[in-house]
Amino acid sequence: MVADVCASCGKPLPARAGRTGRSSLYCSPACRQKAYRRRQGSEEPGAAGVDGLIEDIARQVKELAPQPPSVLYSGVTDLSSSVARLRRVARLARDTAKESVMPGPVTEHPGAAESLLTESDFAVLTESHRREIQVHCYRMTGSYDDAEDLVQETFLRAWRAREAFEGRAGARTWLYRIATNACLDFQRRTARRPQRYEPVAGMNHGTGEAPDRLTWLQPYPDDQLPSAEEQPEAAAVSRETLELVFLAALQHLPPRQRAVLVLRDVLGLTAAETAEALGLTVASANSALQRARPTLRDHLPRQRADWTATEPTEAQRAALQRYMAAAEGLDFAAMTELLSKDVRLTMPPNPFWFAGRDALLEFLRPTLDPASPMFLGHWRHLPARANGRLAAGGYVRRPGTNVYRAQVLDVLRFDAEDRVVEITSFEPHLFPAFGLPLRL
Repeated sequence: MVADVCASCGKPLPARAGRTGRSSLYCSPACRQKAYRRRQGSEEPGAAGVDGLIEDIARQVKELAPQPPSVLYSGVTDLSSSVARLRRVARLARDTAKESVMPGPVTEHPGAAESLLTESDFAVLTESHRREIQVHCYRMTGSYDDAEDLVQETFLRAWRAREAFEGRAGARTWLYRIATNACLDFQRRTARRPQRYEPVAGMNHGTGEAPDRLTWLQPYPDDQLPSAEEQPEAAAVSRETLELVFLAALQHLPPRQRAVLVLRDVLGLTAAETAEALGLTVASANSALQRARPTLRDHLPRQRADWTATEPTEAQRAALQRYMAAAEGLDFAAMTELLSKDVRLTMPPNPFWFAGRDALLEFLRPTLDPASPMFLGHWRHLPARANGRLAAGGYVRRPGTNVYRAQVLDVLRFDAEDRVVEITSFEPHLFPAFGLPLRL
């Protein structure tokens, strides 16, 4: 068996000492950064333009050859990423070109048509900021689908107002300003408000308090977070600001307070920069922040350790493997052992929720019993990462069929004893975003 080697320099990767899960492709941060810059096509995002992206893809294709499996997989993964990036650039260039030929003015200021930026150059420039802008929109909305739509809306708005950027503002701050206002407009249209889960007739929910219900809440793939090379600002990629608990708490804030808090406390903008981005006075921005902070604290667990994520431990990874094995083996006893006494399960956007192990097990028992008329089927799972947590993509083979179809994405939180204390189960349409197939 050939040892894994670094996808950048070709040197052997460090031994993983029994660790499970996704292997690193690079032997060091320097090699990771080198590979990232090679994929980008230049040291400065956007400098190489579309020609540079195409040349980079051509180079990657020529370098593909039968090699050790890990090297070949790494090369194909990088090629796929580059092609996807070029596709996004081409789509944005197409959409902005449509904007350019629309009748009447397409920007707020005459003369923008004479902009030095071509559609392709603009698309390459904005693509280099896509991931961090998408994460920002996700924090503001709590929805992966909405964040994707708002990124596209942000870039189209930026194209219409591109003369405000050229030579007078940094692209990153400028795009954050546009994205924030696009999110505020979206929230004014939808007027979403968190509700409480209510009892479902004939279902035992347990004795705990009903949790908040956010029907629009969705998970975010860890693999799509900006890399350290793309976004060196540590605060903007802090794990705790992508925690599901933190995101749910943010949704309780009025949209403008939410925007001020994210810009100030997450992205680290100054009061003056925040006020300018939102069209407020500095005093108004500071006042909104002072109101937002205590409201946010009221909706977070009192103990920070109860919701902030750290890198999963080996014990937690092992617990995830047992969780998946228990479901696949229809092992009710093993599943019982894995669950904390105070475990809670929610299933956004569905109305089902359970507080306490007894209530959850009462719900699970017939679905894992082949003799029960409520038997769901046989399970298989693939590991994943979402919102800084370990997750499991579950597939079910229904009785009488031979295909495992995507059923649920379980995002898990563990207690100090490595038992599952919280399960947030999401519908499977986002599996492709996590690199998971829709059927096995």
